[in-house]
Amino acid sequence: MVRRWLVAMTAVVMVFALVLAACSGKKESSSQPSASPSASTGGQSSSSDQSGSRDKVTFRMFVAVQGEKDVNTNETVIGKILEEQTGVNFRIEHLVGDLQTKIGTMVAGKDYPDVLVPDDGIETVIKAGGFIDLTPYIDNDKYPNIKKVYGPYKNLMTWDDGKIYIFPFSVVVNDYIGDPNINQGAFWIQRRVLEWANFPKIKTVDQYFQLIEDFINAHPNEDLIGFITLTDGWRFFATTNVPNHLAGYPNDGEVMVDMNTFEARIYAGTEWDKRWWQKLNELNAKGLFYKASFTDNYDQYIANLTSHKVLGFFDYGWQVGNATAVLNDAARADPSQDGYRYFPLPVVFDENIKDQYLDPIGYVANRGFGITVNAKDPERIIEFIDHLLKEETQILLNWGIEGETYIRDSNGRLTRTQEMIDKMDQKFLEEYGFTVFDWDWPHWGSNSTLSDGNAVIPGMQPEVFQLSLTDADKKFLSAYGVKSYAELFADPDPRPWFPAWGIPRDEERQLFEALKGDVQREYLPKLVLSKPEEFESIWNQYVSALNRLDIAGYEKWYTEKVQAVMAKAQGQ
Repeated sequence: MVRRWLVAMTAVVMVFALVLAACSGKKESSSQPSASPSASTGGQSSSSDQSGSRDKVTFRMFVAVQGEKDVNTNETVIGKILEEQTGVNFRIEHLVGDLQTKIGTMVAGKDYPDVLVPDDGIETVIKAGGFIDLTPYIDNDKYPNIKKVYGPYKNLMTWDDGKIYIFPFSVVVNDYIGDPNINQGAFWIQRRVLEWANFPKIKTVDQYFQLIEDFINAHPNEDLIGFITLTDGWRFFATTNVPNHLAGYPNDGEVMVDMNTFEARIYAGTEWDKRWWQKLNELNAKGLFYKASFTDNYDQYIANLTSHKVLGFFDYGWQVGNATAVLNDAARADPSQDGYRYFPLPVVFDENIKDQYLDPIGYVANRGFGITVNAKDPERIIEFIDHLLKEETQILLNWGIEGETYIRDSNGRLTRTQEMIDKMDQKFLEEYGFTVFDWDWPHWGSNSTLSDGNAVIPGMQPEVFQLSLTDADKKFLSAYGVKSYAELFADPDPRPWFPAWGIPRDEERQLFEALKGDVQREYLPKLVLSKPEEFESIWNQYVSALNRLDIAGYEKWYTEKVQAVMAKAQGQ
Protein backbone atom coordinates (compact mmCIF):
# COMPACT_ATOMS: atom_id res chain seq x y z
CA MET A 1 0.00 0.00 0.00
CA VAL A 2 2.63 2.54 1.03
CA ARG A 3 4.85 1.79 -1.92
CA ARG A 4 2.04 2.39 -4.39
CA TRP A 5 1.31 5.64 -2.65
CA LEU A 6 4.97 6.64 -2.57
CA VAL A 7 5.46 6.00 -6.27
CA ALA A 8 2.29 7.87 -7.14
CA MET A 9 3.18 10.75 -4.86
CA THR A 10 6.73 11.28 -6.16
CA ALA A 11 5.68 13.46 -9.06
CA VAL A 12 2.89 15.06 -7.09
CA VAL A 13 5.18 16.11 -4.24
CA MET A 14 7.40 17.91 -6.73
CA VAL A 15 4.40 20.04 -7.66
CA PHE A 16 3.25 20.48 -4.06
CA ALA A 17 6.69 21.53 -2.93
CA LEU A 18 6.99 24.29 -5.54
CA VAL A 19 5.30 26.48 -3.01
CA LEU A 20 8.17 26.11 -0.57
CA ALA A 21 10.42 28.29 -2.65
CA ALA A 22 7.69 30.78 -3.46
CA CYS A 23 6.36 31.02 0.06
CA SER A 24 9.49 30.67 2.16
CA GLY A 25 12.43 31.13 -0.13
CA LYS A 26 14.45 29.01 1.55
CA LYS A 27 23.88 9.83 8.41
CA GLU A 28 20.25 8.51 5.66
CA SER A 29 23.24 7.06 4.17
CA SER A 30 23.79 3.46 3.23
CA SER A 31 26.84 1.50 4.20
CA GLN A 32 26.30 -0.52 1.05
CA PRO A 33 28.51 0.29 -2.00
CA SER A 34 28.28 1.26 -5.78
CA ALA A 35 30.17 0.58 -9.14
CA SER A 36 31.67 0.89 -12.57
CA PRO A 37 35.31 0.59 -13.56
CA SER A 38 37.27 3.70 -14.41
CA ALA A 39 37.06 2.87 -18.08
CA SER A 40 33.30 3.35 -18.06
CA THR A 41 32.34 6.21 -20.36
CA GLY A 42 28.81 5.26 -21.34
CA GLY A 43 25.71 7.40 -20.96
CA GLN A 44 25.41 11.11 -21.44
CA SER A 45 28.55 12.97 -22.32
CA SER A 46 29.86 15.58 -19.93
CA SER A 47 32.47 18.26 -20.19
CA SER A 48 34.15 16.66 -17.19
CA ASP A 49 35.04 13.62 -19.30
CA GLN A 50 37.51 15.75 -21.25
CA SER A 51 40.04 15.78 -18.43
CA GLY A 52 42.68 13.65 -20.14
CA SER A 53 45.47 16.21 -20.47
CA ARG A 54 44.31 18.67 -17.80
CA ASP A 55 46.35 19.32 -14.70
CA LYS A 56 45.16 17.59 -11.57
CA VAL A 57 43.66 19.80 -8.91
CA THR A 58 42.76 19.41 -5.23
CA PHE A 59 39.84 21.33 -3.79
CA ARG A 60 39.26 21.89 -0.10
CA MET A 61 35.87 20.69 1.17
CA PHE A 62 34.48 21.23 4.66
CA VAL A 63 31.65 19.07 6.01
CA ALA A 64 30.05 20.40 9.20
CA VAL A 65 29.56 16.99 10.80
CA GLN A 66 31.50 15.66 13.78
CA GLY A 67 32.97 12.22 14.27
CA GLU A 68 34.10 11.56 10.68
CA LYS A 69 37.65 11.08 9.43
CA ASP A 70 39.36 13.76 7.37
CA VAL A 71 40.51 12.31 4.06
CA ASN A 72 41.63 13.01 0.51
CA THR A 73 39.15 11.40 -1.86
CA ASN A 74 42.01 10.05 -4.01
CA GLU A 75 43.14 7.95 -1.06
CA THR A 76 40.15 5.68 -1.69
CA VAL A 77 39.53 3.26 -4.55
CA ILE A 78 36.53 5.19 -5.85
CA GLY A 79 38.16 8.58 -5.34
CA LYS A 80 41.23 7.46 -7.28
CA ILE A 81 39.04 6.35 -10.18
CA LEU A 82 37.25 9.71 -10.15
CA GLU A 83 40.57 11.53 -10.14
CA GLU A 84 41.69 9.51 -13.17
CA GLN A 85 38.45 10.40 -14.93
CA THR A 86 38.28 14.09 -14.02
CA GLY A 87 41.65 15.14 -12.63
CA VAL A 88 39.92 16.28 -9.44
CA ASN A 89 40.62 15.39 -5.81
CA PHE A 90 38.95 16.78 -2.69
CA ARG A 91 40.61 17.20 0.69
CA ILE A 92 37.67 16.71 3.07
CA GLU A 93 37.77 18.21 6.56
CA HIS A 94 35.09 17.69 9.21
CA LEU A 95 33.72 19.65 12.12
CA VAL A 96 35.50 19.71 15.46
CA GLY A 97 33.65 21.58 18.20
CA ASP A 98 30.47 23.66 17.88
CA LEU A 99 28.87 23.99 14.44
CA GLN A 100 27.59 27.55 14.75
CA THR A 101 30.88 28.76 16.20
CA LYS A 102 32.81 27.24 13.32
CA ILE A 103 30.45 28.62 10.69
CA GLY A 104 30.43 32.00 12.41
CA THR A 105 34.24 32.12 12.34
CA MET A 106 34.25 31.28 8.62
CA VAL A 107 31.72 34.00 7.90
CA ALA A 108 33.45 36.64 10.02
CA GLY A 109 36.82 36.05 8.36
CA LYS A 110 35.40 35.20 4.94
CA ASP A 111 37.64 32.16 5.25
CA TYR A 112 35.68 29.66 3.20
CA PRO A 113 36.89 26.39 1.67
CA ASP A 114 36.24 25.73 -2.02
CA VAL A 115 33.20 23.62 -1.14
CA LEU A 116 31.09 23.83 1.99
CA VAL A 117 28.46 21.46 3.41
CA PRO A 118 27.35 23.57 6.41
CA ASP A 119 24.40 21.50 7.61
CA ASP A 120 22.30 23.68 9.94
CA GLY A 121 24.55 26.67 9.20
CA ILE A 122 23.29 27.03 5.64
CA GLU A 123 21.12 30.11 6.24
CA THR A 124 24.03 31.87 7.98
CA VAL A 125 26.37 31.28 5.04
CA ILE A 126 23.78 32.33 2.47
CA LYS A 127 22.92 35.50 4.36
CA ALA A 128 26.64 36.36 4.50
CA GLY A 129 27.02 35.89 0.74
CA GLY A 130 29.32 32.91 1.15
CA PHE A 131 28.01 30.80 -1.76
CA ILE A 132 28.08 31.45 -5.50
CA ASP A 133 24.81 31.41 -7.45
CA LEU A 134 24.29 28.00 -9.08
CA THR A 135 21.33 29.07 -11.20
CA PRO A 136 23.28 29.22 -14.50
CA TYR A 137 24.32 25.57 -14.12
CA ILE A 138 21.03 23.89 -13.19
CA ASP A 139 19.15 23.91 -16.49
CA ASN A 140 22.17 24.10 -18.79
CA ASP A 141 22.74 21.70 -21.69
CA LYS A 142 26.48 21.98 -21.09
CA TYR A 143 25.88 20.00 -17.90
CA PRO A 144 23.32 17.35 -18.94
CA ASN A 145 23.52 15.29 -15.77
CA ILE A 146 23.00 18.26 -13.46
CA LYS A 147 20.06 19.23 -15.65
CA LYS A 148 18.59 15.72 -15.46
CA VAL A 149 18.86 15.45 -11.67
CA TYR A 150 18.19 19.01 -10.53
CA GLY A 151 16.30 20.55 -13.46
CA PRO A 152 12.89 19.25 -12.25
CA TYR A 153 13.61 20.75 -8.82
CA LYS A 154 14.88 24.12 -10.01
CA ASN A 155 11.95 26.11 -8.61
CA LEU A 156 12.24 24.31 -5.28
CA MET A 157 15.93 25.16 -5.07
CA THR A 158 15.37 28.90 -5.46
CA TRP A 159 15.72 31.10 -2.37
CA ASP A 160 13.91 34.35 -1.58
CA ASP A 161 16.31 36.43 -3.66
CA GLY A 162 15.70 34.27 -6.77
CA LYS A 163 19.09 32.55 -6.63
CA ILE A 164 20.15 28.94 -6.07
CA TYR A 165 22.96 28.33 -3.61
CA ILE A 166 23.10 24.60 -2.86
CA PHE A 167 22.68 21.20 -4.46
CA PRO A 168 20.22 19.51 -2.05
CA PHE A 169 20.68 15.88 -1.06
CA SER A 170 17.12 14.56 -1.09
CA VAL A 171 16.09 14.65 -4.75
CA VAL A 172 14.49 11.49 -6.10
CA VAL A 173 15.48 10.45 -9.63
CA ASN A 174 13.22 8.04 -11.56
CA ASP A 175 10.94 5.88 -9.39
CA TYR A 176 10.79 5.92 -5.60
CA ILE A 177 11.87 2.85 -3.64
CA GLY A 178 11.39 2.37 0.09
CA ASP A 179 14.05 1.51 2.67
CA PRO A 180 13.81 -1.93 4.32
CA ASN A 181 16.16 -0.73 7.07
CA ILE A 182 15.55 1.90 9.74
CA ASN A 183 17.75 4.88 9.03
CA GLN A 184 15.31 7.28 10.64
CA GLY A 185 14.03 7.50 14.21
CA ALA A 186 13.35 4.57 16.51
CA PHE A 187 13.63 3.40 20.08
CA TRP A 188 16.50 0.92 20.02
CA ILE A 189 17.05 -1.95 22.42
CA GLN A 190 19.78 -4.54 22.76
CA ARG A 191 18.76 -7.67 20.93
CA ARG A 192 19.70 -9.93 23.83
CA VAL A 193 17.03 -8.18 25.94
CA LEU A 194 14.31 -9.12 23.47
CA GLU A 195 15.54 -12.69 23.21
CA TRP A 196 15.77 -13.00 26.99
CA ALA A 197 12.11 -11.92 27.23
CA ASN A 198 11.08 -14.31 24.43
CA PHE A 199 10.52 -11.58 21.82
CA PRO A 200 7.69 -9.62 23.45
CA LYS A 201 5.59 -7.13 21.52
CA ILE A 202 6.60 -3.66 22.65
CA LYS A 203 4.20 -0.86 21.72
CA THR A 204 4.31 1.73 24.49
CA VAL A 205 7.13 3.58 26.20
CA ASP A 206 6.01 2.11 29.54
CA GLN A 207 6.40 -1.42 28.15
CA TYR A 208 9.80 -0.51 26.73
CA PHE A 209 11.20 0.81 30.01
CA GLN A 210 9.62 -1.99 32.04
CA LEU A 211 11.45 -4.53 29.89
CA ILE A 212 14.75 -2.71 30.40
CA GLU A 213 14.16 -2.52 34.15
CA ASP A 214 13.30 -6.22 34.34
CA PHE A 215 16.45 -7.16 32.44
CA ILE A 216 18.67 -5.06 34.69
CA ASN A 217 17.07 -6.56 37.80
CA ALA A 218 17.78 -10.02 36.39
CA HIS A 219 21.42 -9.09 35.65
CA PRO A 220 22.49 -7.09 38.73
CA ASN A 221 26.23 -7.67 38.35
CA GLU A 222 26.72 -6.39 34.79
CA ASP A 223 26.87 -2.65 35.59
CA LEU A 224 24.31 -1.91 32.86
CA ILE A 225 23.00 1.44 31.63
CA GLY A 226 19.24 1.40 31.15
CA PHE A 227 18.83 4.37 28.83
CA ILE A 228 21.08 7.00 27.30
CA THR A 229 20.37 10.07 25.20
CA LEU A 230 22.39 12.40 22.95
CA THR A 231 22.58 16.13 23.70
CA ASP A 232 25.88 17.20 22.12
CA GLY A 233 25.79 20.41 20.06
CA TRP A 234 23.49 20.48 17.07
CA ARG A 235 22.56 16.84 17.72
CA PHE A 236 20.43 17.95 20.69
CA PHE A 237 17.34 17.24 18.58
CA ALA A 238 17.89 13.52 19.25
CA THR A 239 16.73 14.33 22.78
CA THR A 240 14.18 17.10 22.21
CA ASN A 241 12.37 15.37 19.31
CA VAL A 242 11.32 12.36 21.35
CA PRO A 243 7.93 13.57 22.69
CA ASN A 244 6.89 14.37 19.13
CA HIS A 245 7.55 10.81 17.97
CA LEU A 246 5.94 9.24 21.04
CA ALA A 247 2.82 11.25 20.25
CA GLY A 248 2.66 9.71 16.77
CA TYR A 249 4.23 12.40 14.59
CA PRO A 250 7.14 12.21 12.12
CA ASN A 251 10.25 14.38 12.32
CA ASP A 252 8.92 17.76 11.21
CA GLY A 253 11.46 19.47 13.44
CA GLU A 254 10.19 21.91 16.07
CA VAL A 255 6.51 21.52 15.26
CA MET A 256 3.65 19.04 15.08
CA VAL A 257 1.29 19.62 12.16
CA ASP A 258 -2.39 18.80 12.65
CA MET A 259 -3.52 16.48 9.84
CA ASN A 260 -6.99 18.06 9.67
CA THR A 261 -6.37 21.78 10.08
CA PHE A 262 -2.70 21.82 9.00
CA GLU A 263 -1.91 24.08 11.92
CA ALA A 264 1.66 23.89 13.20
CA ARG A 265 2.24 23.86 16.95
CA ILE A 266 5.44 23.47 18.92
CA TYR A 267 5.44 20.50 21.28
CA ALA A 268 7.94 21.95 23.77
CA GLY A 269 6.02 22.74 26.93
CA THR A 270 2.99 20.62 26.02
CA GLU A 271 1.57 17.65 27.91
CA TRP A 272 3.36 15.37 25.44
CA ASP A 273 6.62 17.04 26.42
CA LYS A 274 5.82 16.77 30.11
CA ARG A 275 5.04 13.05 29.88
CA TRP A 276 8.44 12.33 28.36
CA TRP A 277 10.57 14.30 30.81
CA GLN A 278 8.59 12.94 33.74
CA LYS A 279 9.20 9.44 32.43
CA LEU A 280 12.95 10.08 32.27
CA ASN A 281 12.78 11.63 35.74
CA GLU A 282 11.20 8.41 37.03
CA LEU A 283 13.83 6.38 35.21
CA ASN A 284 16.60 8.47 36.74
CA ALA A 285 15.15 8.00 40.21
CA LYS A 286 15.45 4.26 39.68
CA GLY A 287 19.08 4.59 38.64
CA LEU A 288 18.33 3.52 35.07
CA PHE A 289 19.15 6.79 33.27
CA TYR A 290 22.71 7.68 32.26
CA LYS A 291 23.29 11.07 33.93
CA ALA A 292 26.28 12.00 31.79
CA SER A 293 23.97 12.13 28.79
CA PHE A 294 23.78 15.89 29.37
CA THR A 295 27.56 16.38 29.34
CA ASP A 296 29.02 13.69 27.07
CA ASN A 297 30.05 14.57 23.53
CA TYR A 298 29.14 12.59 20.43
CA ASP A 299 32.26 10.42 20.48
CA GLN A 300 31.62 9.45 24.11
CA TYR A 301 28.01 8.65 23.21
CA ILE A 302 29.09 6.36 20.37
CA ALA A 303 31.67 4.72 22.65
CA ASN A 304 28.92 3.98 25.17
CA LEU A 305 26.71 2.42 22.50
CA THR A 306 29.51 0.03 21.57
CA SER A 307 30.45 -0.77 25.18
CA HIS A 308 27.81 -3.53 25.53
CA LYS A 309 26.53 -1.70 28.63
CA VAL A 310 23.71 0.42 27.13
CA LEU A 311 20.39 -1.39 26.83
CA GLY A 312 18.27 1.32 25.21
CA PHE A 313 18.25 4.70 23.50
CA PHE A 314 16.27 6.80 21.05
CA ASP A 315 18.04 8.11 17.95
CA TYR A 316 18.05 8.20 14.18
CA GLY A 317 19.64 5.25 12.42
CA TRP A 318 21.85 7.48 10.27
CA GLN A 319 23.24 9.20 13.35
CA VAL A 320 24.41 6.02 15.09
CA GLY A 321 25.88 4.42 11.97
CA ASN A 322 29.39 4.46 13.44
CA ALA A 323 28.28 2.46 16.45
CA THR A 324 26.15 0.14 14.33
CA ALA A 325 29.10 -0.62 12.06
CA VAL A 326 31.34 -1.53 14.99
CA LEU A 327 28.74 -3.83 16.52
CA ASN A 328 27.91 -5.43 13.17
CA ASP A 329 31.56 -6.12 12.42
CA ALA A 330 32.07 -7.67 15.84
CA ALA A 331 29.01 -9.91 15.43
CA ARG A 332 30.17 -10.95 11.97
CA ALA A 333 33.54 -12.01 13.36
CA ASP A 334 31.97 -13.66 16.41
CA PRO A 335 28.23 -14.49 16.18
CA SER A 336 28.05 -14.77 19.97
CA GLN A 337 28.35 -10.95 20.01
CA ASP A 338 25.09 -10.50 18.11
CA GLY A 339 23.06 -9.87 21.25
CA TYR A 340 24.85 -6.56 21.76
CA ARG A 341 23.50 -5.18 18.48
CA TYR A 342 20.36 -3.04 18.62
CA PHE A 343 16.85 -3.68 17.36
CA PRO A 344 14.50 -0.82 16.32
CA LEU A 345 11.06 -0.44 17.86
CA PRO A 346 8.23 2.02 16.93
CA VAL A 347 7.45 2.97 20.52
CA VAL A 348 4.63 5.44 21.31
CA PHE A 349 2.95 6.79 24.44
CA ASP A 350 -0.32 4.84 24.23
CA GLU A 351 -1.64 1.72 22.52
CA ASN A 352 -4.09 3.69 20.39
CA ILE A 353 -1.41 5.93 18.82
CA LYS A 354 -0.29 5.12 15.27
CA ASP A 355 3.48 5.48 14.99
CA GLN A 356 4.91 7.73 12.27
CA TYR A 357 8.64 7.12 12.45
CA LEU A 358 9.03 6.35 8.74
CA ASP A 359 9.41 9.49 6.66
CA PRO A 360 6.88 10.21 3.92
CA ILE A 361 8.23 11.47 0.62
CA GLY A 362 9.69 14.90 1.16
CA TYR A 363 12.01 17.54 -0.13
CA VAL A 364 14.63 19.19 2.08
CA ALA A 365 15.46 22.68 0.85
CA ASN A 366 17.98 23.69 3.51
CA ARG A 367 20.62 20.95 3.51
CA GLY A 368 23.14 20.56 0.74
CA PHE A 369 26.46 21.13 -1.02
CA GLY A 370 27.54 24.66 -1.94
CA ILE A 371 30.45 26.16 -3.87
CA THR A 372 31.82 29.15 -1.99
CA VAL A 373 32.85 32.57 -3.26
CA ASN A 374 36.45 31.61 -2.40
CA ALA A 375 36.47 28.59 -4.73
CA LYS A 376 39.53 28.83 -6.98
CA ASP A 377 37.86 27.21 -10.01
CA PRO A 378 34.06 26.90 -9.70
CA GLU A 379 33.66 25.70 -13.29
CA ARG A 380 35.98 22.76 -12.65
CA ILE A 381 33.94 21.82 -9.59
CA ILE A 382 30.72 22.04 -11.60
CA GLU A 383 32.23 19.78 -14.26
CA PHE A 384 33.13 17.28 -11.55
CA ILE A 385 29.58 17.39 -10.16
CA ASP A 386 28.14 16.81 -13.62
CA HIS A 387 30.36 13.76 -13.94
CA LEU A 388 29.38 12.64 -10.44
CA LEU A 389 25.70 12.71 -11.41
CA LYS A 390 26.05 10.43 -14.45
CA GLU A 391 24.22 7.16 -13.97
CA GLU A 392 27.43 5.19 -14.45
CA THR A 393 29.15 7.21 -11.75
CA GLN A 394 26.23 6.76 -9.38
CA ILE A 395 26.62 3.02 -9.85
CA LEU A 396 30.32 3.37 -9.05
CA LEU A 397 29.66 5.42 -5.92
CA ASN A 398 26.98 3.12 -4.54
CA TRP A 399 27.57 -0.34 -5.96
CA GLY A 400 31.30 -0.32 -6.73
CA ILE A 401 33.03 -2.19 -9.54
CA GLU A 402 31.29 -5.00 -11.38
CA GLY A 403 32.81 -8.37 -10.55
CA GLU A 404 34.50 -6.92 -7.50
CA THR A 405 31.69 -5.54 -5.30
CA TYR A 406 28.58 -6.41 -7.32
CA ILE A 407 27.33 -8.61 -10.15
CA ARG A 408 24.40 -8.58 -12.57
CA ASP A 409 22.17 -11.63 -12.62
CA SER A 410 20.56 -13.08 -15.73
CA ASN A 411 17.65 -10.65 -15.38
CA GLY A 412 19.90 -7.61 -15.21
CA ARG A 413 19.34 -7.16 -11.50
CA LEU A 414 22.28 -5.76 -9.55
CA THR A 415 23.16 -7.90 -6.59
CA ARG A 416 26.06 -9.21 -4.57
CA THR A 417 27.46 -12.56 -3.67
CA GLN A 418 27.60 -13.56 -0.03
CA GLU A 419 31.38 -13.38 -0.27
CA MET A 420 31.18 -9.74 -1.40
CA ILE A 421 28.84 -8.84 1.43
CA ASP A 422 30.96 -10.62 4.03
CA LYS A 423 34.08 -8.60 3.17
CA MET A 424 32.33 -5.24 3.48
CA ASP A 425 33.22 -4.35 7.03
CA GLN A 426 33.72 -0.73 8.08
CA LYS A 427 37.41 -0.72 7.19
CA PHE A 428 36.66 -1.98 3.67
CA LEU A 429 33.87 0.56 3.16
CA GLU A 430 36.14 3.42 4.22
CA GLU A 431 39.12 2.35 2.12
CA TYR A 432 36.99 1.69 -0.94
CA GLY A 433 35.38 5.12 -0.63
CA PHE A 434 31.78 4.11 -0.01
CA THR A 435 31.63 6.01 3.29
CA VAL A 436 33.36 9.04 1.74
CA PHE A 437 30.84 9.41 -1.09
CA ASP A 438 27.69 8.17 0.63
CA TRP A 439 25.90 11.43 1.47
CA ASP A 440 27.64 14.83 1.47
CA TRP A 441 27.71 15.24 -2.31
CA PRO A 442 25.25 16.05 -5.07
CA HIS A 443 23.78 12.63 -5.78
CA TRP A 444 20.67 10.75 -6.75
CA GLY A 445 18.62 10.58 -3.56
CA SER A 446 18.73 7.38 -1.56
CA ASN A 447 15.23 6.35 -2.64
CA SER A 448 16.01 6.71 -6.37
CA THR A 449 16.15 4.00 -9.01
CA LEU A 450 18.39 3.57 -12.03
CA SER A 451 16.98 3.73 -15.55
CA ASP A 452 16.63 -0.06 -15.61
CA GLY A 453 14.68 -0.19 -12.33
CA ASN A 454 17.53 -1.26 -10.07
CA ALA A 455 17.89 0.61 -6.77
CA VAL A 456 20.60 3.26 -6.71
CA ILE A 457 21.49 2.26 -3.15
CA PRO A 458 22.30 -1.44 -2.63
CA GLY A 459 20.63 -1.50 0.77
CA MET A 460 17.35 -0.58 -0.93
CA GLN A 461 17.61 -3.49 -3.38
CA PRO A 462 15.37 -6.23 -1.91
CA GLU A 463 17.70 -9.02 -3.07
CA VAL A 464 20.72 -7.41 -1.43
CA PHE A 465 18.88 -6.64 1.78
CA GLN A 466 17.86 -10.26 2.15
CA LEU A 467 21.40 -11.44 1.41
CA SER A 468 22.80 -9.03 4.00
CA LEU A 469 20.73 -10.60 6.78
CA THR A 470 22.58 -12.90 9.13
CA ASP A 471 20.99 -16.00 10.61
CA ALA A 472 20.43 -13.98 13.79
CA ASP A 473 18.72 -11.20 11.80
CA LYS A 474 16.39 -13.71 10.22
CA LYS A 475 15.60 -15.24 13.60
CA PHE A 476 14.63 -11.86 15.09
CA LEU A 477 12.59 -10.75 12.08
CA SER A 478 10.84 -14.11 11.95
CA ALA A 479 10.03 -13.87 15.65
CA TYR A 480 8.15 -10.65 14.90
CA GLY A 481 6.54 -11.98 11.73
CA VAL A 482 8.24 -9.61 9.27
CA LYS A 483 10.85 -9.81 6.49
CA SER A 484 12.33 -6.34 6.96
CA TYR A 485 12.76 -3.88 9.81
CA ALA A 486 10.55 -1.32 8.08
CA GLU A 487 7.61 -3.75 8.27
CA LEU A 488 7.63 -3.31 12.05
CA PHE A 489 6.62 0.33 11.58
CA ALA A 490 3.38 1.89 10.36
CA ASP A 491 3.19 3.24 6.81
CA PRO A 492 3.77 7.00 6.67
CA ASP A 493 0.74 9.20 6.07
CA PRO A 494 1.09 11.63 3.12
CA ARG A 495 2.37 15.04 4.21
CA PRO A 496 3.11 17.23 1.17
CA TRP A 497 4.92 19.83 3.32
CA PHE A 498 7.28 17.26 4.83
CA PRO A 499 9.67 17.89 6.42
CA ALA A 500 8.64 21.19 7.98
CA TRP A 501 12.21 21.63 9.23
CA GLY A 502 13.28 21.66 5.58
CA ILE A 503 11.42 24.92 5.00
CA PRO A 504 14.08 27.65 5.19
CA ARG A 505 13.48 29.86 8.21
CA ASP A 506 13.99 33.60 8.23
CA GLU A 507 16.14 35.32 10.84
CA GLU A 508 13.26 35.79 13.29
CA ARG A 509 12.41 32.08 13.20
CA GLN A 510 16.06 31.11 13.61
CA LEU A 511 16.33 33.39 16.64
CA PHE A 512 13.24 31.80 18.19
CA GLU A 513 14.71 28.32 17.74
CA ALA A 514 18.01 29.39 19.26
CA LEU A 515 16.30 30.93 22.28
CA LYS A 516 14.04 27.91 22.72
CA GLY A 517 17.12 25.69 22.57
CA ASP A 518 18.79 27.78 25.29
CA VAL A 519 15.75 27.34 27.54
CA GLN A 520 15.72 23.60 26.95
CA ARG A 521 19.43 23.22 27.61
CA GLU A 522 18.92 24.99 30.93
CA TYR A 523 15.83 23.15 32.12
CA LEU A 524 15.81 19.65 30.62
CA PRO A 525 18.75 18.37 32.72
CA LYS A 526 16.98 19.75 35.81
CA LEU A 527 13.71 18.08 34.85
CA VAL A 528 15.34 14.70 34.36
CA LEU A 529 17.90 14.71 37.16
CA SER A 530 15.84 16.37 39.91
CA LYS A 531 14.11 14.52 42.73
CA PRO A 532 10.62 13.38 41.68
CA GLU A 533 8.98 15.69 44.21
CA GLU A 534 10.76 18.68 42.60
CA PHE A 535 9.65 17.90 39.07
CA GLU A 536 6.39 19.86 39.05
CA SER A 537 8.00 23.06 40.28
CA ILE A 538 10.80 22.87 37.69
CA TRP A 539 8.28 22.07 34.98
CA ASN A 540 6.36 25.24 35.76
CA GLN A 541 9.57 27.27 35.59
CA TYR A 542 10.41 25.67 32.23
CA VAL A 543 6.99 26.45 30.76
CA SER A 544 7.15 30.03 32.06
CA ALA A 545 10.53 30.50 30.38
CA LEU A 546 9.17 29.11 27.11
CA ASN A 547 6.12 31.36 27.29
CA ARG A 548 8.34 34.43 27.37
CA LEU A 549 9.26 33.62 23.75
CA ASP A 550 7.09 34.51 20.74
CA ILE A 551 5.53 31.07 20.40
CA ALA A 552 2.39 32.44 18.76
CA GLY A 553 4.37 34.27 16.08
CA TYR A 554 6.49 31.20 15.34
CA GLU A 555 3.46 28.92 15.07
CA LYS A 556 1.59 31.42 12.90
CA TRP A 557 4.54 31.66 10.50
CA TYR A 558 4.87 27.87 10.21
CA THR A 559 1.13 27.35 9.87
CA GLU A 560 1.02 29.78 6.95
CA LYS A 561 3.86 27.95 5.20
CA VAL A 562 2.26 24.53 5.68
CA GLN A 563 -1.22 25.68 4.71
CA ALA A 564 0.16 27.33 1.57
CA VAL A 565 1.61 23.97 0.52
CA MET A 566 -1.68 22.23 1.24
CA ALA A 567 -3.65 24.82 -0.71
CA LYS A 568 -1.39 24.15 -3.68
CA ALA A 569 -1.79 20.41 -3.18
CA GLN A 570 -5.56 20.72 -3.14
CA GLY A 571 -5.58 22.80 -6.31
CA GLN A 572 -6.60 26.03 -4.63
